[in-house]
Amino acid sequence: MTVNLAKGQGISLKKADGGTLTAVRMGLGWQAAPRRGLFGSRRKEIDLDASAVLFAEREPVDVVFFQHLVSNDGSVQHTGDNRVGGAGKGGDDEAILVDLQRVPVHIDQIVFTVNSFTGQTFAEVENAFCRLLDENTGQELARYTLDGGGPYTAQIMAKVHRSGDGWQMTAIGLPADGRTFQDLMPAILPSL
Repeated sequence: MTVNLAKGQGISLKKADGGTLTAVRMGLGWQAAPRRGLFGSRRKEIDLDASAVLFAEREPVDVVFFQHLVSNDGSVQHTGDNRVGGAGKGGDDEAILVDLQRVPVHIDQIVFTVNSFTGQTFAEVENAFCRLLDENTGQELARYTLDGGGPYTAQIMAKVHRSGDGWQMTAIGLPADGRTFQDLMPAILPSL
């Protein structure tokens, strides 16, 4: 069963049977909103990018994004850049895989961001979502829907963080401005 997360809401990543998830997939999907013109409506391509910033004690130590597809330790992997979107109705346009068992013990948080590399605002995007799946079973565990558009070019979507002997996901849903994850660092830090 999927949990639809509200901003700031968190869920445990323990399985219903008491077991622990070993690998998760953070999926991102979107579509360009139709633009009305003299000859009807059409969609303009929008290049959203998913990134995962790995933190240890509030300090960024690694990042996975379209130009660095695998974390230095190999525990986090980006599936590749999608420059136009389109799935948005449920399928992932970009995904980041996290092998929770391989994440080094000093990494305590992984923050997932989305930014418009081409600079379009989220007012030009529709059906955008961030979701977390059990990578081993394909079961969707949680979904955060980006709704309402807005004049910003990025969003701090969610984080996966250590909680006791397991992991928890928290929806952040913080609008921001920036074309790359580096531009978003000042907005990410208060969410840690």
